[in-house]
Amino acid sequence: MPTVAIVGRPNVGKSALFNRLAGRRIAIVHDQPGVTRDRISAPCNISSSPCTLIDTGGIGATLDDSFGDAVATEADIAMQTADLILFVVDAKDGVTAIDEALAQKLRRSKAPIQLVINKADNEGQEQLSGDFASLGYGAGLTVSAELGRNMGSIADAIDAVVSPLNDVIEAAEQEVKREGLKIAIVGKPNAGKSSLVNAILKDERTIVSDIAGTTRDSVDIPYEFLGELHTLIDTAGIRRRTKMDSSVEIFSAMRAERSIRRADICLLVVDCAEGISSQDRKIARMIQSENKPCLIVLNKFDLYHPGAAKNVRLEEATEHTRSELFFLSYAPYVCVSALQKQSIGLIFSKIAEIRKHAQNPITTGKLNRFLGLAFDKKPPQSKKGNRRLKLLYATAATNDRYTAIPVPTYILFVNDKRLMQENYQQYLTNRLREDHPAPGIPITFSIRSRNASSEKKG
Repeated sequence: MPTVAIVGRPNVGKSALFNRLAGRRIAIVHDQPGVTRDRISAPCNISSSPCTLIDTGGIGATLDDSFGDAVATEADIAMQTADLILFVVDAKDGVTAIDEALAQKLRRSKAPIQLVINKADNEGQEQLSGDFASLGYGAGLTVSAELGRNMGSIADAIDAVVSPLNDVIEAAEQEVKREGLKIAIVGKPNAGKSSLVNAILKDERTIVSDIAGTTRDSVDIPYEFLGELHTLIDTAGIRRRTKMDSSVEIFSAMRAERSIRRADICLLVVDCAEGISSQDRKIARMIQSENKPCLIVLNKFDLYHPGAAKNVRLEEATEHTRSELFFLSYAPYVCVSALQKQSIGLIFSKIAEIRKHAQNPITTGKLNRFLGLAFDKKPPQSKKGNRRLKLLYATAATNDRYTAIPVPTYILFVNDKRLMQENYQQYLTNRLREDHPAPGIPITFSIRSRNASSEKKG
């Protein structure tokens, strides 16, 4: 699909324009310069011809945390790969020295350049377009991304370049790729999430730094593997709310939490060299509460007791993980080093295994036979005046949201749901995992009483 890159110095409204063209709030919009650091992509929803938008970090200004060079590199890559570049300037600030330097830099691009004069919030500012002609890209299009003014003119400019390209691409398209999984990569700051994305893609796709909190947006990245188009969701590191020192960090954490909800599977990235922390457990609880399929990625394994034998290191890492994340016992794990690109292939092998087991659900007949035997082998304890829990019927239901990796809810119809005890439900969970293994898939029970009056009392 053709790509349209949005470039410009910090705080000219690139992310606001990106959100307007995409038709939804994806990039974080904030008055603080330099909020966007990675390339963020999304389909353009206002043009007639399909294309992918790329929002880049601001170029040329000195950022507060030493990311200027890395952000400029991201923008360079976007310019090299784009079919059209939207060069965004600020109508209120006028032409700046950084704008002029960037205009000179863009002349080396092979892609056509469309000058966009943003923040022209009223018609009186349209006369300023002549001032920007000195940049060498014509009078430009005066728009207001915040107010949605003159978005049609940008759509026309995009269509003029993209439509012929789509005709060529459509004619050359030979193979239809299957839609793959939405894979959320989550973890605390500096666990190595962006390094893992880069290792999977074999590309410096996201900015990697020792400074915690480098990634601020949740970045959707397409990735083709074995004929399927997956989406890698590189999320901002989730820190405790008490340690969030800016509104940008709060927005980032909210995006990461939403990414968990919309993902088909979560990769929980843990810095195993540092050990599992309370924040790792909190993020694991988020995944558990959303009933999400999960794979634990023990990153930086090359730094975990490097002097010991590998089998000893694996055994110790396993014991530590199972002890600290006991409530996420359904999630398998892999040990990798994203920075050294070691054992990265194990991740998709394990995802394929999880997916295979999930697509082979237990049948209703087998479920009822299995539960009947489980009740006979270990009957529930009596409760409430010597009354005992009795199973009447069971079935499995799959939520429509989980079509790629089905996550069933086991519905148990009983004489009175108030008689179900937590330890007995855990017993049934353990027996079900033994009888019908489904690594990576949570088990959820919904206990329902035989009659409405019992339901209301419960």
